[in-house]
Amino acid sequence: MTDARTGRPREAEAAAARRQFLLGAGASAAALAFTAAIGLPLTASRAFAFAPPAGGGLDAFTALSQQLTGRPTLDAMLASRIYDGLSKADSAFVSNVAALNKWLATHAGVPSDTVTAALAADDPRLAKTVERVVRAWYLGLVGDMPMVHVVAYEHALMFDPVNDILTIPSYCRDVPFYWAQKPAGV
Repeated sequence: MTDARTGRPREAEAAAARRQFLLGAGASAAALAFTAAIGLPLTASRAFAFAPPAGGGLDAFTALSQQLTGRPTLDAMLASRIYDGLSKADSAFVSNVAALNKWLATHAGVPSDTVTAALAADDPRLAKTVERVVRAWYLGLVGDMPMVHVVAYEHALMFDPVNDILTIPSYCRDVPFYWAQKPAGV
């Protein structure tokens, strides 16, 4: 059965929605796993308090990323790649970075692990930007399906919690998320 609006099978829409949900859930799980692995508390005591650079340029993006990831330093080259990729994927990204930094500065009591939930009520557009920034840092992916670009692999933050006991896989057999697509003929 096809959808009258899109002409696509409804099952394909449901599958795409499931994949999008799994991507978001994976990014959230990676962020939580990282936070737990390095011993940061998941309580309201870990709140934002920072004075970001003005505007929405690379420095402002780096300050925002440091707050969202809880890291005092981040790889400058990777920050530039992520910033460029997100800026190209979303024309409002630069202004959203400036707005996010302003929002975070005025909401200093919001715990870092609940920023997205708090923003969802205030400004869903900025909540989506937070998700994209965290996803880019932890998974190394920028953009939405089917135009996902890999900006980092071995330097993606998702590998840090286990880098002392697991080796990062050294190759990928296909395009990102190839395993999530139905095999041909099924």
